[in-house]
Amino acid sequence: MATNFAAYIAAFRFGLGEASLEVVGADPRAWLLSQVGPADPPAGTVRNAEDVLADRKRIHKLARELKRSSKDAPSRMAPDQPDGEMAPAKAPKKVVRASEAGKGSVDLNRATREDRHVRVRTALATGRPFAEHLVWFWANHFTVSAAKGKARGLVGSFERDAIRPHIAGTFEAMLRASTVHPAMLQYLDNQRSAGPNSPQVKRARAGLGDDKAGNRLLGLNENLAREVMELHTLGVARTDGSAAYTQADVTAMAAVLTGWRPPLEATGRRAHPIFDAGWHEPGSKQVMGRTLPEGPGALDEALHLLATHPSTARHVCARMARHFVADEPPPALVERMVSAWQRSGGQLAQVTQAMVTAPEAWVATAAKLRTPEEFAVCSLRMLGQNSESVAVSADAGIVGMGQEIQSAPSPAGWPERSEEWLGPEAMWTRVEWAQQLARRVGGQQDARSIARQALGDGLSERTARQLSQAADGEQALTMLLLAPEIQRR
Repeated sequence: MATNFAAYIAAFRFGLGEASLEVVGADPRAWLLSQVGPADPPAGTVRNAEDVLADRKRIHKLARELKRSSKDAPSRMAPDQPDGEMAPAKAPKKVVRASEAGKGSVDLNRATREDRHVRVRTALATGRPFAEHLVWFWANHFTVSAAKGKARGLVGSFERDAIRPHIAGTFEAMLRASTVHPAMLQYLDNQRSAGPNSPQVKRARAGLGDDKAGNRLLGLNENLAREVMELHTLGVARTDGSAAYTQADVTAMAAVLTGWRPPLEATGRRAHPIFDAGWHEPGSKQVMGRTLPEGPGALDEALHLLATHPSTARHVCARMARHFVADEPPPALVERMVSAWQRSGGQLAQVTQAMVTAPEAWVATAAKLRTPEEFAVCSLRMLGQNSESVAVSADAGIVGMGQEIQSAPSPAGWPERSEEWLGPEAMWTRVEWAQQLARRVGGQQDARSIARQALGDGLSERTARQLSQAADGEQALTMLLLAPEIQRR
């Protein structure tokens, strides 16, 4: 079988791992570039964000009724009755049983598990692994995390609607789709943000109204505005006086975002955000020196300003290079990507092409340690375990290695630097996972043959020698899964 080292890099650094490098072909760069385009639909059913939010509202309503009915329920024993005698019971109000709270409603925990399973199945089955890897990167860049309870059941729809269609479009289009998606609005609390001078706040101050969702009015909530500027576009504000934006800009951006709220009822349409002028701060806003008008159109102007700012190109390109190539990406690589961004007006297909064709992206050193999700998917794809018959848990055991899929610890997403995943306990859980997988399939798989087919010239002499000296198939497969060629990319 004719293989080469570039094919190994294409399959294992940019892709998600392959059982055979024959799928890459003679031109690894062309193989990658052929995958640049909108991502394929997920391999399974993902719930609409509106449906999940509407179900969540029903669950909360029924829970409140249950709480009220438990207070209204008569005591079994009246205090003035002799022991053992029942007081005449008044006709009780209808009691909402706990079982009714879930009746007709989605189980949010189950929806979250299904979203994770769909993500793993899609990654195992895809014939466009580089495109899927790009989905992972962008979903982490625009993080919505199920670790925050209010986002449970919403992450799958966010990735399907806000990320997948846009990975080869303009950055501005993805930025807008992610910012106004109901999952992001819910995750970063924009439904709790109200203009201090908005009609709803004025009514509440007059004692005439409150948040329709039953929340106390809190005024401006800056969570979404801050993350859009700090994480999604411009980067962390510098303190040396050269920052692209200030705290005043964050506050103004939060005012621009007032009124953008997740829908409270199912609409029958995917990811349909709602602009409610009742919550919007009236008047113009000043964001980074630009005067923006009142109303929903101001958001598009603000996002265009952020998407086209030079700091955004540099911040996003550096993060992309850090994810795919090295914790400290070569400056020349970042410059190539920034130049492509500026020439194309933020066309992500052009930025991706600049990264893939740059010589700095093809260095032999495997500098990136795989995250647990990357390690598990790479291992399973290498072993050809990508059919529906594979007996894996919803998350393929990834959570046991310290990474709960779609549940990053903060809006900053999962860490990109290798040292974040190198703790002794974290590495030991990888060993256990590899041993369990090898125990299950090791007797049916020849690790030496797999290594030659999947790694080609990427297989080191040291690893080949260790595999040849293994006591049995199970030990050999465990050693292969834990080899540097698999653990790093």
